[in-house]
Amino acid sequence: QVQLVESGGGLVQAGGSLRLSCEASGSIFSINAMAWYRQAPGKQRELVATIDSSWITNYADSVKGRFTISRDKTWNTAKNTGYLQMNNLKPEDTAVYYCATDTTSSWPPSDYWGQGTQVTVSS
Repeated sequence: QVQLVESGGGLVQAGGSLRLSCEASGSIFSINAMAWYRQAPGKQRELVATIDSSWITNYADSVKGRFTISRDKTWNTAKNTGYLQMNNLKPEDTAVYYCATDTTSSWPPSDYWGQGTQVTVSS
């Protein structure tokens, strides 16, 4: 079992930055990849970024060049943290952001989910 807790959301003006964190605990040795998703009101959940077990990253076109996904490169038995650095935020980035991981090589990662953190970008 893996537990995920997101933090770092908030209210920011357009053009500003936020850094989201996703702290993983439990069976972190079994995690293969991590991903960030978002869901805006009335819209379907959208895959924002992924980072696989080789630290290869991919991004949705809507965030490419503005968002950066990363994760701790050192593992320990207690916790491991993933991040989503969001720069030059736009009002359309407003959503609840979720991190997710996989332990079964499913793609995109979706075996375990955090509770979400709200990001609101004002114009």
